[in-house]
Amino acid sequence: MNARDVGWGAAGALGLGLLLHGHLGLMAGLRRRPAPSAKPFEPPSVTVIRPIRGLDVEAGQNVRALLDLDYPGEWEVLFVFDSEDDPAFLPTREEVRRHPTRAKRVELLVAGEPPEGLTGKLNAMQVGVARSRCTLVAFSDSDTRPAPGVLTALVGALLEDARTGATFAPIYVAGEAPLSGDVGYGLLVNAWYGASVARAAEADGAMPFIMGQLMVFRREALAAIGGVGCAAGQFVDDMYLGRRLHEAGWKNRVVHVPLRIVTGQLELRAFLRIFRRWILFSETGLPWAFVRPNWVRGLVGWLAWGGLATAVAKRAWGRAALATLPIGFSVWSQLQLQRAYHGPRVAPRHFWVPAVMPLLVAGVALSGRLSRQVDWRGRNYRLDAKARLGDASLARISR
Repeated sequence: MNARDVGWGAAGALGLGLLLHGHLGLMAGLRRRPAPSAKPFEPPSVTVIRPIRGLDVEAGQNVRALLDLDYPGEWEVLFVFDSEDDPAFLPTREEVRRHPTRAKRVELLVAGEPPEGLTGKLNAMQVGVARSRCTLVAFSDSDTRPAPGVLTALVGALLEDARTGATFAPIYVAGEAPLSGDVGYGLLVNAWYGASVARAAEADGAMPFIMGQLMVFRREALAAIGGVGCAAGQFVDDMYLGRRLHEAGWKNRVVHVPLRIVTGQLELRAFLRIFRRWILFSETGLPWAFVRPNWVRGLVGWLAWGGLATAVAKRAWGRAALATLPIGFSVWSQLQLQRAYHGPRVAPRHFWVPAVMPLLVAGVALSGRLSRQVDWRGRNYRLDAKARLGDASLARISR
């Protein structure tokens, strides 16, 4: 064995070691927090605000799941649309009319077009807060399907500590009969972001930011940071609100009850657009300790694929075999993390998706640097260098 072969072997071993270290850290995060026993509490009233724009996959089932919450106190649901012309407005109204619910009040509101400097979602959130009547305020994304007990778990955790200002549910992605894009979206959320949230959370679930697909706030905590309107000019409202709460001395805590994001029939190109938004989301202040394992995994993946291509070009088959080891381990690691984080199994025909995920990360990140335009819910936003809304960020595009 010559010196070059020794070097290749050492590089492969180093890559495997880095991947193994990252995998063990992420798995430890998923396993270290036992689910707490439910403690009885006097349930305060809760307003659940769901901004909706466009018709999500299985939208009717998502609406019914929200109406089926079994929260033991008084609660209300406000569905907020830009316009009655939204394709989801009439189906949502019909679901509300037909489906029984324990919620005391259910209304469909129209927020209108957002003013300059606000995303459509943040505008809808502000309209919902202004019309809410309850003690606590919750926000629920329209592509989620909450389990019946998740709101109870969120409120219970919120009341455990007087300094907890917000609680949120850990998200996972699952779709029926998934296409390659659905698989990629699942891996992104379950094996990359979700596992990193579990690793970064403190023993009580405290986090310096929020992943807010379903989040509950104390009104006094929101008032301390200027309300949800303090996120004006921000592209990512939940992470910004969570960071502001953290800076003001309040806790954000992630609970144990998972929240499903529903996907389906997602082609790879559509997933790449979602992936690009997530990369831009991450520019809004995620701690380095949170993103480090993912960047290491991406870097090792790129080097391994580069080494494989070089070895194959030179017909150095032994070196090519060494280069496949980190790639194979990365695939195995992502599949294991996905399953540990409530995600579905990935069919063997889609194993190529986790294999190329590190390559996609780099390509999508580069795209986000070259162009600051992003399409989100039928609107085109222009972002500045810190992923905030730039000038003329609300140019409309057709859905």
